[in-house]
Order: sequence, then C-alpha cells, then structure tokens
Amino acid sequence: MGSKERIQRQKEETKSNILEAALEIVKEDGWQALSMRKIADKIEYTAPIIYEYFDNKEGILLELTRQGNRLLLKDFAAAKESFDTPEKQLRAMWTAYWDFAFAHKELYQLMFGVDMNCCVAKQIPEAEAARQLVIDAIVAIMDNKSPDKELICRKYYTFWSVIHGLISINLVRKCTNDEKTNRQILDDAINGIIKYIND
Repeated sequence: MGSKERIQRQKEETKSNILEAALEIVKEDGWQALSMRKIADKIEYTAPIIYEYFDNKEGILLELTRQGNRLLLKDFAAAKESFDTPEKQLRAMWTAYWDFAFAHKELYQLMFGVDMNCCVAKQIPEAEAARQLVIDAIVAIMDNKSPDKELICRKYYTFWSVIHGLISINLVRKCTNDEKTNRQILDDAINGIIKYIND
C-alpha cells in the first residue's frame, strides 16, 4: 500500500473514530451533552483535529444522519426483497422501520427529531430512496394504476405519522406495554392502513 492510500485510510479511520465517539457520548449522556470538546476528550485528540474533519457539531450530526439513513435504506431493501406481494413488502418495511428505531435509538432520535431537534438534512439520497421503496409498494396496492401524486403522498404520510407516533410514544414516554403488546399495536396499525389505501 502506498503512502497516499495509507494516509487516506488513516483519515477515514479518524473520521470514523470521531463519529463513534459522538454516538458513545450520546448513548451515555444524551444528545444535549454532545460537544466538540467532549468528542476530542473521548478519543484523546485535540479539538483542532476534530475541526479538520468537521466544521462544527452540525457537521457531525449531518454525517450521523446520513449513516442512519444508509442503515435504514439497507433494512428497507432487505425487507422488501424478502416478499413478493406489495402488502407483505409494506408490512416488512414498516416492521423494519420499527426495529431500526429501537436498535438505533439515538440515530432515530436525530433523524426524526424525537425529544430533540432533528438534523435537517436536505437531499440525502438514502432517505429519499427508502421513502421511494415504500411509495412504490403503496402504488402497487392501489386500484388506480395512475394515482394522483398528492394522494400517494397522503397515504405515505398516514403510514409514517402513525408508526412514527407509536415509536415516539415508546421512546419518549417509556411506554409500559410489553414487547408483545407493542408488536400487536404495530401490526394492527399497519394492517389498518393497508386496508385504507384504496379508500
């Protein structure tokens, strides 16, 4: 490996270490505790080194938002590929969304502004691609083979609002329902919305 490649690899490792340290701080103390100084202390770098990779804390939040969206897109694609009917694909994708929220709680909070300000990240291709997978399945279920864009958008946001709301209740209020009850509520919501798609 040449020196150029080695330097690039070291830069990527340092950037990755910064992001991992940021997430560790958040897992331990919450998003409000995150600062450039704390990240530098955590990985035993000086603050100026952190600024070589990210202009400010918002740059770190944006990159973590991108990471989260990449993970969610991967989960959506795997869920959709596991089934051959759009109804089953929708169920699988929204179940994957639910699972992602609890497996990656801190990223979900950042991506969707749960109990904090979300990182507004315009034009994240992975976020749009994940959304499009769901929209494609919704359109495939619709009786109208050339549905109005506004109608499609409304159906998508009905799904998202209900499922995001259920997740938020559980993340913020620490809902006392057990996992089985929460899954049944999720299944009921998904099934109800699928029935509603052609209403």
